[in-house]
Amino acid sequence: MRGLFVTGTDTGVGKSVLAASICAALAESGETVAAFKPAVTGTDEPAGDWPPDHELLAEAASAGQAPGDVAPYLFGPPLSPHLAAKLAGETIEPSVLVERARAAGEAGLLVCEGVGGLLVPLTPGYLVRDLAVDLGLPVVVAARTGLGTINHTLLTVEAARAAGLNVAGVAMTPWPARPEPIELSNLETVTSLGRVQVSGLPRTTPERLAEAGAALPLADWLRPPVRKA
Repeated sequence: MRGLFVTGTDTGVGKSVLAASICAALAESGETVAAFKPAVTGTDEPAGDWPPDHELLAEAASAGQAPGDVAPYLFGPPLSPHLAAKLAGETIEPSVLVERARAAGEAGLLVCEGVGGLLVPLTPGYLVRDLAVDLGLPVVVAARTGLGTINHTLLTVEAARAAGLNVAGVAMTPWPARPEPIELSNLETVTSLGRVQVSGLPRTTPERLAEAGAALPLADWLRPPVRKA
């Protein structure tokens, strides 16, 4: 299975916009791309400028998915999936997540977006990171641009590599048209200390996702890692 696993340094960092931008750019280039997210929480929240994650991803992908195909579990409260499921009297089954994700990936490329950061529990004993390991996809980290991002991003990269995951890249978002010195320094520092390719995802809208995604090194991220002899 080919594709990418999009995670973030924490919640609200721009994972969904990054994942949707990747989907839209790949679709625009002619690829058949499916999206997957293990669970969506906060569906009771008022609608804003962006649609719910599963709707956004379904619209951006090109595999003809309905929103319900993207996310097998939906919960109203804006909580961690394991708690949202517990309050709803449901159990998130890891085997269901892996099966549904792999089935979606059969169409072509799969872009899987996690929930929160890598160490967020989807269900007791099964983290977002565990799903990334089970799917075996290269990881792309969505990170903030400003103060604090160095520590948060390097910790996320370290947590991914500790589990044997290939970190294909980091996308700082939203990357400004005229970055401040601290933002440029953060990008350079994470690149150097993390030994990872760091790019900037421009600020975008639901209508311009493909344009934003085209600014990312998608070919590099999707290229299989070089195996050391």
